[in-house]
Amino acid sequence: MYGRYTQDLGTFAKDEAARLRLQQGHGEGDTPRPRRPSELLEYTQGRCAPCRVCALQCQRFLISKVGEDWVFLILLGLVMALVSWAMDFAIATCLQAQKWMYGGLDTNVLLQYLAWVTYPTVLITFSAGFTQILAPQAVGSGIPEMKTILRGVVLKEYLTLKTFVAKVIGLTCALGSGMPLGKEGPFVHIASMCAALLSRFLSLFGGIYENEARNIEMLAAACAVGVGCCFAAPIGGVLFSIEVTSTFFAVRNYWRGFFAATFSAFIFRVLAVWNKDEETITALFKTRFRLDFPFDLQELPAFAVIGIASGFGGALFVYLNRKIVQFMRRQKTINRFLMKKRLLFPALVTLLISTLTFPPGFGQFMAGQLTQKDTLVTLFDNQTWAKQGLSDEFEYLGILEAWRHPRSNVFVTLVVFILMKFWMSALATTIPVPCGAFMPVFVIGAAFGRLVGESMAAWFPDGIHTDSNTYRIVPGGYAVVGAAALSGAVTHTVSTAVIVFELTGQISHILPVMIAVILANAVAQSLQPSLYDSIIRIKKLPYLPELGWGHHEKYNVRVEDIMVRDIRYVTLNCKYRDLQHVLHSTKMKSLPLVESAESMILLGSIERAQVGALLSHQLSPQRRLQALRQKMLAEDGHRLSDASIRFQVREAAASGDARPAWPPPLRPAPPRPPLRPPADTPSPPAAGTTDHTGIALKSLFCANSAAEPTEVSAHPCPSLPPLPIPILEWEEQQLDQLVDFSSAKIDPAPFQLVEHTSLHKTHTIFSLLGLDHAYVTSIGRLVGMVSLKELRKAIEGSLTAKGVKVRPPLASFRDSTASAGEPDTTALRQLWDRHQHHPMPREAGPGGDDEDDDTPKGQ
Repeated sequence: MYGRYTQDLGTFAKDEAARLRLQQGHGEGDTPRPRRPSELLEYTQGRCAPCRVCALQCQRFLISKVGEDWVFLILLGLVMALVSWAMDFAIATCLQAQKWMYGGLDTNVLLQYLAWVTYPTVLITFSAGFTQILAPQAVGSGIPEMKTILRGVVLKEYLTLKTFVAKVIGLTCALGSGMPLGKEGPFVHIASMCAALLSRFLSLFGGIYENEARNIEMLAAACAVGVGCCFAAPIGGVLFSIEVTSTFFAVRNYWRGFFAATFSAFIFRVLAVWNKDEETITALFKTRFRLDFPFDLQELPAFAVIGIASGFGGALFVYLNRKIVQFMRRQKTINRFLMKKRLLFPALVTLLISTLTFPPGFGQFMAGQLTQKDTLVTLFDNQTWAKQGLSDEFEYLGILEAWRHPRSNVFVTLVVFILMKFWMSALATTIPVPCGAFMPVFVIGAAFGRLVGESMAAWFPDGIHTDSNTYRIVPGGYAVVGAAALSGAVTHTVSTAVIVFELTGQISHILPVMIAVILANAVAQSLQPSLYDSIIRIKKLPYLPELGWGHHEKYNVRVEDIMVRDIRYVTLNCKYRDLQHVLHSTKMKSLPLVESAESMILLGSIERAQVGALLSHQLSPQRRLQALRQKMLAEDGHRLSDASIRFQVREAAASGDARPAWPPPLRPAPPRPPLRPPADTPSPPAAGTTDHTGIALKSLFCANSAAEPTEVSAHPCPSLPPLPIPILEWEEQQLDQLVDFSSAKIDPAPFQLVEHTSLHKTHTIFSLLGLDHAYVTSIGRLVGMVSLKELRKAIEGSLTAKGVKVRPPLASFRDSTASAGEPDTTALRQLWDRHQHHPMPREAGPGGDDEDDDTPKGQ
């Protein structure tokens, strides 16, 4: 039959159809007609059936040959390019509308001021309100949150569709207002949300997208796409995303980031050409520096000065941003008032910045009418502004006119611009709207570099003489160096140099840019954390900080000095009552499973949900009803065997309340007073710290007043009557039984550390593997546990300003080197001798009878 199916399928199908028709003709039509296989239906569904079969075969071929990763990355790059281009178009339209309103009211300065101030205030207020109502998680940059998510921490509602909508619309309105805000950080978050939503959609078709472990790899590629489609810089985008989001990066994800970022940047620039914004695919801020002799060797000290000064400036920017947030939080009165009026703070900040940048007012001294894009175009200009001063030898054309003031020179304008934009950007990035800080810092660094370049051009008006050749100084090259240096100092990245090369389309100043960026990072990293790490500390996100430089004391701190010794655990021979006590006494998501309370041999770990499932199954309503049914049947059989008649007629009581006389055990009993725990048993947690382990456990503990009186008082269940006495007795019997771990999922190899592991090595392991906790063992025995919380406290304590190491909290328990070996050897010999006679029980259940049956308790 197998050969007939494989070699002559068509003939067999025809024979089967003839046989069925013959059976139907002989009167067997009453029987239901068997359905034909779906494989045969494809050939008889109509004219389009062959086309569908061909399309299915082509789809399988493409997926098998090209790979699902390519399909996902192409879709991700395409969607993000469309989103970036649409947002840029909407932002440019909003900025053009503001200029149109301002220019149309040139007859009245007051109306111009109202239009200049009201327009951005309305947009910022709408962005803040819309984001707060739809998804508050969309506020801010998004890179700190992505840095935390890529480390393995789950943040709720950060990668959902409503957060995506709130981020896109809120960011468009915020940037369309003209405030000194950036786009790069939020776009990393937007690309990550797009990748998460795309993975969720493609998981409907099966394949690798159903595997949650691949989501982290796709999110890492999405971060590169966010930067690549924002600046049309795929190479710098990949490197920047790795630097700001990863401590350790898997090389196997390298090609994904480059492929998706390159495709996204290509589509983004093609759309610009299609919209006739550009004639061809070019750099976003194309420069035209000379290539034969871009800079002289004697100019390198000036570039080094730019790097060192940018390092101090980047550290100052991070410090100022953090102090503004801390000041707003510490002022209780202001904080309480702004919490009630959430839209007042962004409106006031926008009103202040718009007033200072009003062109006829103070804005005339700082080129207030220029947008960030126009500002960068003018700062990267290869012409010299300061050589001619106020003379008419140099004509300011177009948008360059904004830097010219009749009563001051270009140096005053640049200094005022740098100082004002510096604190304005630090203040504007604290507004609760989707925004970034990379672009404002980039512009400030370009202005500082331009200031140094103009100063060099003024000091050497004829250029620097080298070998009888004179090459004039190009201030635009200094602006490029300053932009890369300051942005790198704020973000603690070196890849900003590559982003600058891709933005300008020239690599002529590669050596000065790299020197300035490296010096700026060296200075900034020794003074302040990066802007994203600072935001992580402000928001108290669960991320592991870096160890830092020059603190050798961290090599002397061990895991035994920082671990938690008083931990809850589960033994193989424990009872269900012990599980109930462990669930009430700790909030750990994973519990260690040891052989016994005496040996403390670590066998594995069990999730908290599994422990709750075991307890819920043991005290489930089905088992409760089954026990009552068996008890009723047993009493019924006993009564029928002893009674002489089947039934008897009894008159009702005088009060008219006719209650059945059988069965008495089901008659409700008054509620019993709560049982007091023994003296050696710790009291249950208070109502404010009660752990919620799910709906099943809530109903269980709420109904069982004897097992958890605090839970009953905190979460009363008035709809449930008091439990009968037999049910309470049955629950007490069930809780005293040994736990059967055969149906539980146990991790047989939880991550373990030895007690003498150094803090530096522990930090490296946690960062590399993305751990949130690890068990500490000594010769296989569980002695403690260390988590991100303890590790973070130890690192922050060892990185004090004076460099003094934290006093180990349990240093007195550390044995000396001379006496540390003998107890361990003795314990190892005892453990080996004991297990030669008693084999190790398995993890699936209590494989053997242990000697002790004690309740697990903390160390």
